[in-house]
Amino acid sequence: MNQLKKVMGVLWMILAPVVIYFLVMGAVHNIDSAGTKDINKPIPWIIIIAIFTPIAIGLMIFGFYSVKGEYDKLPETSNEV
Repeated sequence: MNQLKKVMGVLWMILAPVVIYFLVMGAVHNIDSAGTKDINKPIPWIIIIAIFTPIAIGLMIFGFYSVKGEYDKLPETSNEV
């Protein structure tokens, strides 16, 4: 199980910046196009990026700690916390 945690940690560390990149590139692509739909306005994209960037950063931090081995031994009782 610890090996699975480390593999998933690496996956989260790689996936987080990729997701942020695709969000920003999608925003640039849709805002530049001269459409009249709501998706072509910058305000929804700013909101989406502002919400998902901290989530992606949190997943990257989780992945770092997982690779580091911080989750190898979990507490079994509240006294161990």
